Amino acid sequence: MINDIEALAAPGALDAVADGDCAVCLMHKKGDPATMQQDPRYGDVVAEVKEFLATRIAACEIAGIERDRITIDPGFGFGKTVEHNFSLLKRLPELAALGIPVVAGWSRKSTLGTVTGRPVGERLAGSLAAALLALQGGATILRVHDVKETRDVISVWQAWQK
Repeated sequence: MINDIEALAAPGALDAVADGDCAVCLMHKKGDPATMQQDPRYGDVVAEVKEFLATRIAACEIAGIERDRITIDPGFGFGKTVEHNFSLLKRLPELAALGIPVVAGWSRKSTLGTVTGRPVGERLAGSLAAALLALQGGATILRVHDVKETRDVISVWQAWQK
């Protein structure tokens, strides 16, 4: 899978993926990585991220990238405040409604550090909570650091669902 923080917007990127057969993850980010966390602003973060991702999905399909090869990532932490990240998490079903698998990457994020006061190496509990909330909101793929622990949480959640 190609995980592209530019959502295949770079010149030639769409063609490069269309000519192959690998999957692609289209991620939303606002701004340049060096400065994107300096006062990011949105009217409605969820609506704007959804519109951006819908536009990039359409561009992929026009370029010949089959829909079943595409996943989307709202880009938690990429040009978003703590409030933006939690709005996206709460309203994740709106992104899942695009009909494309949603990737959620909350593992060890700075938002979790802000909420818990924990340094990056002590964010396991927050990461697990966020992963579970993302699954409940419709995420189908999780990007994690702590695979074994995340798998245990998913196993318990799946058993509870039955």
